[in-house]
Amino acid sequence: MNVLTFLLWLLLLVIAPPVALVALLLYPLVWLILLPFRIVGIAVDGVLRLVWAVVTLPARILTRRW
Repeated sequence: MNVLTFLLWLLLLVIAPPVALVALLLYPLVWLILLPFRIVGIAVDGVLRLVWAVVTLPARILTRRW
């Protein structure tokens, strides 16, 4: 994915250099703004996996083969 992103950025640099430079400068700012949403997504995923494990625990215990 990184190589494809780089090639697209190079294509944008050839077609519209000012837009490519602005995109290059704004990328870290956008990344910082979106970082809390990624952290919340990881936390929600962990909670949902925990709830799923607790809900399916009785079925896993009852179907366990000795």
